[in-house]
Amino acid sequence: MSTELQIIAIVAEKGGVGKTTLALTLAVAAVHAGRKVAVFDLDPQATAAQWTDRRDHEFPWVVATPATRLDAAIANAKGQGVDFIVIDTPPHAGTDAVEAARRSDLVLVPVEPHLYTLETLPKLGNLLSLAGDTPALFVVCKAAVQGKEGQDAAAYVREQGFEVSPVTLHLRAAHRHAGNVGLTAQEYEPTGKAADESLQLYTYTMQLLTKRGCSHAQAKPAYARA
Repeated sequence: MSTELQIIAIVAEKGGVGKTTLALTLAVAAVHAGRKVAVFDLDPQATAAQWTDRRDHEFPWVVATPATRLDAAIANAKGQGVDFIVIDTPPHAGTDAVEAARRSDLVLVPVEPHLYTLETLPKLGNLLSLAGDTPALFVVCKAAVQGKEGQDAAAYVREQGFEVSPVTLHLRAAHRHAGNVGLTAQEYEPTGKAADESLQLYTYTMQLLTKRGCSHAQAKPAYARA
C-alpha cells in the first residue's frame, strides 16, 4: 500500500453532472484498497458531508472545508496518516476549483453527455491553465446505458484536446439508491455493473497516477489566492 499522499480534485463547471458521486465513488474504492482516505467538501451545498451523516462506516472521513483552509486541512489529514484525499469542489468552476486543482496531483472532470455540459469545456481548459496545468482526466458520467451517447461525448472531448478516461460511469439506479442510505454503488450492490465500473475507474486512475509519478510529495507548491 502506498504511503505517499495523493490528492485528486473533482472539478466541473456545470452542476448535476455526477461530481459528488464521482468523488465518493473514488474515495470508497480507495478505502477498499486499503488507503486511509479523506474527502474535503468545498461545495456550499455540502452534499458529500450530508452523505456521510447517513453513513455508519468510519472511512472515508468527509469534512466540510472552505478553500481558504485547504492547506491546513491537508496538513492535518497528513498528520493523521491520511494518504489519499479527494477534494469535491463547487460547480461553476471558479477560484475554489483553481485552488483545489493547484494542490492536487490529478484533476478529474466529470462530463455529462449533453451539449450544455460539453459547451463548458473551453472554460474548464482555462481553469486548468490557471491552476498551473495540473494533469487532468475527463470522465464521461451519467451516460445512457443504451446507445452511443457516452462514446460520442468521449470522442468530442478528445477532439478538444483533453484526455478522457476509457471507463464511463453510466446512469445506473444503484448510484442514486446508494447515496440515499450513505453508501456508494460498490457498497450497495457489490456485484452490480455500477460497482464494476467504479472499480475500473479507480484502477485506471491509480495506474495513471503511478505512470506519471504523481504524489503530493512531488507536486508543485501551492500558489497564493488570486
